[in-house]
Amino acid sequence: MQIHYLGHSAFKIVTGDAVVLFDPFLTGNPKFSGNRDAMVADVTHVLVTHGHNDHFGDTIDILKMTGATLVSTPELCGYVASVFGDAKTRGMNIGGTAKLGAISVSMVKAFHSSSYSAPDGRTIYGGMPTGLILKAEGKALYHMGDTDSFGDMALINELHRPDIGIVPIGDNFTMGPDEAALAVNRFFAFTTVIPCHYGTFGLLEQSADGFAAKVTKGRVEVMAPLSQLTV
Repeated sequence: MQIHYLGHSAFKIVTGDAVVLFDPFLTGNPKFSGNRDAMVADVTHVLVTHGHNDHFGDTIDILKMTGATLVSTPELCGYVASVFGDAKTRGMNIGGTAKLGAISVSMVKAFHSSSYSAPDGRTIYGGMPTGLILKAEGKALYHMGDTDSFGDMALINELHRPDIGIVPIGDNFTMGPDEAALAVNRFFAFTTVIPCHYGTFGLLEQSADGFAAKVTKGRVEVMAPLSQLTV
């Protein structure tokens, strides 16, 4: 499994014949300096944790370019289908698992909010914010989306046993470095921990150093934008 960090909370995961894009905020992302079209050309699935524009991002353009399948909440899938009738979507809700060939995606809680500011000026309700767990190659990768810490993370760990955690640490809009480290240490047994949602904008924590110093379980990989990691 190859993990490519595209900046902010956007990740590209290559696993077997599946190429999965999480929260594809690329256009306007100050941490993404690559060629968007080349980066997404082979994408088979787009996974969106919630509707905020810095996560929904280029979803519709990417679906049009690639024919990929969107996996997200019913509300966001419904909105996409209303503006792009040929979109392939798999709407699901918290507690569900979608089996998609060699991969599966499970949807779990997140504590945040979710709406999309559409190009036509409408505010689109995005349903509940979520975390998404990708299972492939005998591994489980948990993208937490944007969230606070919460006690049911222990249940998520018990049910899904994620090996890889993608953890927001930026504070202000999500948990900050100290709370994120506490959540990792208390609730999970990750082998690999990847911080995200920091350093992109001025209101966010600018460094992952404090988080990395406090994580005592698992190997913290502070990925530079456009770097990749094999797990």
